Amino acid sequence: MKILVINSGSSSVKYKLIDTATDATMAEGGVEKIGLPDGFLKYKRADGSKATLMLGHTDHQGAIKAVLNLLTDPMEGCIKSYDEIDAVGHRVVHGAEKFTESVVITDEVKDMIRQCYDLAPLHNPANMTGIEAITALMPGVPQVGVFDTAFHQTMPAKSYMYALPYKFYKEDGVRRYGFHGTSHRYVTQRVGEFLGIDPATKRIITCHIGNGGSITAVCNGKSIDTSMGLTPTEGLMMGTRVGDVDPGALTYLMTRHNLSAADLQNIINKQSGMAGLTEISSDMREIEAAVNDGNPRAILGLEMYEQRIIKYIGAYAAEMGGVDIIVFTGGVGENQAGLRADVCAPLAFMGVELDTELNARTRGTETEISLPSSRVKVCVIPTDEELMIARDTERLCRK
Repeated sequence: MKILVINSGSSSVKYKLIDTATDATMAEGGVEKIGLPDGFLKYKRADGSKATLMLGHTDHQGAIKAVLNLLTDPMEGCIKSYDEIDAVGHRVVHGAEKFTESVVITDEVKDMIRQCYDLAPLHNPANMTGIEAITALMPGVPQVGVFDTAFHQTMPAKSYMYALPYKFYKEDGVRRYGFHGTSHRYVTQRVGEFLGIDPATKRIITCHIGNGGSITAVCNGKSIDTSMGLTPTEGLMMGTRVGDVDPGALTYLMTRHNLSAADLQNIINKQSGMAGLTEISSDMREIEAAVNDGNPRAILGLEMYEQRIIKYIGAYAAEMGGVDIIVFTGGVGENQAGLRADVCAPLAFMGVELDTELNARTRGTETEISLPSSRVKVCVIPTDEELMIARDTERLCRK
């Protein structure tokens, strides 16, 4: 089947057309600056070169229309008509407790996604615009929703509940949901294939480390704990997100600086993390360069960033009674060997032995970077959320 995967954000639409018969990517790209006069579509040509098409002012439906036109363009496209697209899979960020797995999108499902708007006001409405745009442009084509939160619905209550008055869970749904679930699910499955083991018999810690980051404890193939919470702000220190912080510090700052809830949301999501602490960048490549130049704030930021990863790995190993496999994925996890080495060094007490030379030359490729003598296998597994979405879409549509 040819599956179009759509990730619709508030001002962008990313896409990938995948042939599930071979898992090959036929086309990929994205529209940026939707709603602005300088909106554009960037894409990868068949020869691997990159190109940009200026769109001007457009909405989400116009953006997806431009994508479909490009896919069917006689010169730049890879299909002759929309009819060659068998189904469309959508990334949907929040499924709350309503969705424990991917689903075919119906009117009822749309209503349930809308009911999650309050939990993900920046993401779910944007995801819905993509669904509605496909409905308008390709009526009748099957659509599937794949939820970031679904993989974590196997967590026990002791992992997902907060120690707040119970009524806030019962009435408002306040609990840990976790995110990056599609990535954590993909690398769990893929590391099993790569190592020739069954994830359902192992204790695995998956580390999705990028501009946003989360760590998940996967015991016998199921998520039992994860670092992100009600929102993607909790957990690790990230590019611009604060991660774990004393909530008392936040109420103190709100009172002291007369901050509104919107002000605080902006600070903890867009002005904090590495960017806020270092005042250099949210990009770990730039932070690494500043560390090499001896910048003290960058050094502090990197130490904090790595320490939090180490703490979560240690906590989840204790929670599962040990760990068999640690997986690094995401832009930082896949490509920054120095960070992987720094994180693994203090885990030697658990039996982690890194092949330092192999780790140093591993960037974005599936590799076991631990020594044969290591009691814990450490692997780099590049994530492929779009492929996971395409596979779910094919499976559900074939039903």
